[in-house]
Amino acid sequence: MIKLIVLIVGLALIGFIAWWFFGKHEAATGTATVTDDVQSIDVNVKGGYDPETVVLKQGVPAVLNFTRQDPSSCLDRVVFPDFGINRELPKGEEQSIKIDTSKAGEYQWACGMDMFHGKLIIK
Repeated sequence: MIKLIVLIVGLALIGFIAWWFFGKHEAATGTATVTDDVQSIDVNVKGGYDPETVVLKQGVPAVLNFTRQDPSSCLDRVVFPDFGINRELPKGEEQSIKIDTSKAGEYQWACGMDMFHGKLIIK
């Protein structure tokens, strides 16, 4: 009987691990709001980025406001390689980053250690 319980628990753990690493998880998506011909969105940095995907309108100046609440040194920078941006994110302070929206497309951003990622969609 013990062997059967161990087998069931083991299979359940294997299933959970497979789901955790290979399953499709929903990522939060946010659309910037336009005020006075400038679009902006707040991105909370705590164990990752929230929202993880940001949608911007092409041709409208954009600002992403990052606020880091996570004490991890991994998340103390945000890097937009396609825009040449590598900015420090001091804990508890809002950092505004201007984004060039002249070209439509999908662009990635990441933490300084390239462990946490986000996506910028300009359309």
